Amino acid sequence: MSKVVVIPCSGMGKVYGLIAREAALKVVRELKKNEAETKCLAYLVTGDEEIKNYMQGKKCITIDGCPKMCAAKNAKEAGAEVIEELKSIEFAKEKRAMKPGTATNLNEEGWEVVDYIADKIVEIIDNLEVK
Repeated sequence: MSKVVVIPCSGMGKVYGLIAREAALKVVRELKKNEAETKCLAYLVTGDEEIKNYMQGKKCITIDGCPKMCAAKNAKEAGAEVIEELKSIEFAKEKRAMKPGTATNLNEEGWEVVDYIADKIVEIIDNLEVK
C-alpha cells in the first residue's frame, strides 16, 4: 500500500490551523512514518503541476482548521481520493478544549487536541491496512 497523504490546513495565524499542522507532523514523523506522509497545501492551492500529478488517486486525509475546508477542497481538486475530512475545531469541542493556546503556541489543552487528532488518523490508517 502506498503512503496515505495527510494534508493539514495552512491557516497561519489561527490556533486551529496550528493544531492541524502539529497533528499531521506527529503522524508522519512519529506514529506512522512508514505509512503516512504530508505535502504542502500551498503547492496544491497554487496548482503546482508536480504535486497535482503526484496526488492523482492518492489516499488522503485532510485536517482543516476552519469551515472553508481549504485542505479538503484543494486535495480533491488535485485528484486525491480524500478518505477522511477532519476538522480540528470539532476535535477541540469534543475535548472541551476551547482555549487551546495561540496561533504560535499551544498550551496543554492544545497539545491534548493534537494527540487526539493524531490518534484518530492512526486509527483511520490502521483500518485501511486491515481491509
